[in-house]
Amino acid sequence: MGTVDGEGALGRTAGPRPPDLLRLHEAIAGLFATQGDWRRAYQHLRSALDIARDGSLRDALTSSYNRRYLDERLYGPFTDRPPLGIALIDLDRFKSVNDTYGHLVGDRVLRRVADLLQEDLPPDGFCARYGGEEFVLWLPGVDAGDAVRLVEGARLRVARHPWSELQPGLRVTISAGLAHAAPDAGTPERQLRSADSLLYAAKRAGRNKVAYHDAQTTQLITHSE
Repeated sequence: MGTVDGEGALGRTAGPRPPDLLRLHEAIAGLFATQGDWRRAYQHLRSALDIARDGSLRDALTSSYNRRYLDERLYGPFTDRPPLGIALIDLDRFKSVNDTYGHLVGDRVLRRVADLLQEDLPPDGFCARYGGEEFVLWLPGVDAGDAVRLVEGARLRVARHPWSELQPGLRVTISAGLAHAAPDAGTPERQLRSADSLLYAAKRAGRNKVAYHDAQTTQLITHSE
């Protein structure tokens, strides 16, 4: 059976954690300060501040960006290269995972799903935990076809992942609503609302699907295995 959190097929690459790096930069800054090397001390203090700020924008469980960071991008100055795709993603029947296997396994599933969602993102793209078992994929600078390909690829990675190595019988899938907009097609906040409606359409269509509007026909399309 596979393991998680740094071991086996389901683990993540081990490395220094942000709090460890923060303390390291602070210690080095103090060392240089005692030697009177204020320039290097300042550089390490700036690095420590950058790590601290980044940590405040990360979800503690999954290490993806958190709702605070997403809100900054939704409601702050829009600086991404247009066009923009926004996908709202939800784990299918996640409550049954917690009920059947326990919340510790559920947490591990959330961490692994976040890792899978963060693969193959475009430059400046990111994954953020929206809340509970929902995530947002922010896909700047890609056309509608590429946005569909990226979200469909994420769905397939989750569906085909060897979840039974974590717990026998475990199966995890996601559903997604994808809203794509041209440069003059409204605000990211409006796109997220559209993605939310499409997510519910994907759920109604049977789950483990990606729902979006075709640019030519405005018809609802769903993808699935």
